[in-house]
Amino acid sequence: MLLCLSHLRWDFVFQRPQHLMTRAAAAFRVVFFEEPLFELVTTPALRRRSVASNLEVVTPILPIGYPSSATDRALTDLVEALVAGIDHDQLVTWYYTPMALKFSAGLQEDVCVYDCMDELSAFKNAPPELTRLEHDLFARADVVFTGGNSLYQAKRSQHPLVHAFPSSIDTAHFQKARRAQPDPADQQSIARPRVGFMGVVDERFDTDLVARTAEAMPDVQFITIGPVVKIDPASLPRRPNLHWLGPKRYAELPSYMAGWDVGWMPFALNESTRFISPTKTPEFLAGGLPVVSTAIVDVVQTYGRRGLVRIADAESMSSALRSAIGTRGRGLAAADAFLARSSWDSTWNAMVDLIETATITTPAPAGAVPGYV
Repeated sequence: MLLCLSHLRWDFVFQRPQHLMTRAAAAFRVVFFEEPLFELVTTPALRRRSVASNLEVVTPILPIGYPSSATDRALTDLVEALVAGIDHDQLVTWYYTPMALKFSAGLQEDVCVYDCMDELSAFKNAPPELTRLEHDLFARADVVFTGGNSLYQAKRSQHPLVHAFPSSIDTAHFQKARRAQPDPADQQSIARPRVGFMGVVDERFDTDLVARTAEAMPDVQFITIGPVVKIDPASLPRRPNLHWLGPKRYAELPSYMAGWDVGWMPFALNESTRFISPTKTPEFLAGGLPVVSTAIVDVVQTYGRRGLVRIADAESMSSALRSAIGTRGRGLAAADAFLARSSWDSTWNAMVDLIETATITTPAPAGAVPGYV
């Protein structure tokens, strides 16, 4: 049994946890344990649903107004009863958030994995105890994975077995965007050329840069798809050539990308983006799009230096986008050669090998795994 403790909801954005857990379900019974919801109920309970073979999503439901002092105790009781009620020979705990230790520390797992996909302490509204709990999780974990190389550099001294696994790619899915296909209904009336972004719009998204670039390029349409979280939607810039289309299903993404001319990543350069390794970088490349990004460290080191992504700042963004428009479909061989090393299948298989190695007496040395740098 693999118990995944996540701060991200299964139905939010299909990203690293979903990619890995769907593959884990081929070998484990996977239980994806979400953060609680507060509803009109009288007692704490679990909402359980199957989303795939061997993969169950479990959401704790707590009464509205439930005292915070009792929340951790209730979650402890729920998760311990859940694990006790499922037949298993081995328990693997897989943490995406150290905050889950507040209610899961009493579990007696056989293997503990910390997949550190982001520097959560740098995110907006991060809980003050997160850093302390992460220290405890490092002490508990048998093996640690990081979501990028810069994050690996930041964490490597905190555990003897830290391994870097930057963003991987479901190549076949996103290569669908290379084929001509009808525009989705809410994109049909938008003129060309089109510059697109897909992903979460939060404090990492540079709204000032978006506004400035859209103003400098009034003949270019800027399309954003994805949920808006932790920032006020009213703060998003509004112009005739800015189009905020909202969240879309994972299956729909290639159909939107097929109608774009450039993929861009207008990330702010701040503490919350210092260690990110955006999954959309390889997704854009698999879709056949030229890509322009701000100078995110992992993007520069992994893609920019290989000539796969154009790197620009506020002053050069407009010219970088201009140079990228009209180049769609070029450089596919170089992009495909790089992406061939970075599938989610190969990432999962390499992680399994490291998990098995970490539980024997001669663990593999920590480091960046070949093929993932």
